[in-house]
Amino acid sequence: MPGILYLCATPIGNLEDITIRVIRTLKEVDLIAAEDTRNSIKLLNHFEIQTPMTSYHAHNKYDKGKLLVEKLSAGKHIALITDAGTPAISDPGEELVQMCYEAGIQVTSLPGANACLTALSLSGLSTCRFAFEGFLPTDKRERRHILEELKKETRTIIFYEAPHRLCKTLRLLWETLGNRQVVVCRELTKRYETVYLADLEKACAYYEKQGVKGECVLVIAGKDWKQIQKETRAEWANLSMEEHIHLYLEQGIDKKEAMRLVAKDRGISKRDVYQHFISP
Repeated sequence: MPGILYLCATPIGNLEDITIRVIRTLKEVDLIAAEDTRNSIKLLNHFEIQTPMTSYHAHNKYDKGKLLVEKLSAGKHIALITDAGTPAISDPGEELVQMCYEAGIQVTSLPGANACLTALSLSGLSTCRFAFEGFLPTDKRERRHILEELKKETRTIIFYEAPHRLCKTLRLLWETLGNRQVVVCRELTKRYETVYLADLEKACAYYEKQGVKGECVLVIAGKDWKQIQKETRAEWANLSMEEHIHLYLEQGIDKKEAMRLVAKDRGISKRDVYQHFISP
């Protein structure tokens, strides 16, 4: 019988934030695949876990992934851990999970610490709907494309960021998304944990003056829906009624439905649209 791949969440700072189930699993599996064995050995030593380790990280994830799948196929049980938090969430693991499913190997996740949800719950911003973006891409074109997509995002947005890039990222978000509310969570669960609430403009000024140490999570308010409606109606107002309805007719929508949509877009009554087109 093939083995099982266990995705084990590890603490994001405070070593007490680990489950009894994860500790037991790390002791019982045949092998632990760790993002950085030099970092993970501190965790294993703390909990007196003597299971052998091997490295699995972004630079060897395909070659090492094949070897791990072979071991799993041969009946070995393997635990995957990252430097902090839940594997495969902005950390190596996604590809290994896919490879396991393709090979018919069972995968299970052992829940635990997660910086994204920890910051969201601390933020005081809306938690009903949120968009997790992880780290912004380093490629300028890809980064610009993502930020353009987020301009009208109404959900709360969550980013991860390294301390040396925080000020640059805050300014970029301010310039692109506008001056939204932001909560900067730093050093979560650690001794010097801080939660800073401001708008993006004030946050830029604050961290450019104060500097920052430690990994950060940015929680940003979604765009106000009423503001989006106002801006959208302003855009529609730049079109003539004829141009507006033609946009829908080109999509194969019948004229009656097109008139209803035009009325909705412009915030006017269907009668006003109808009268416009039947008036001599």
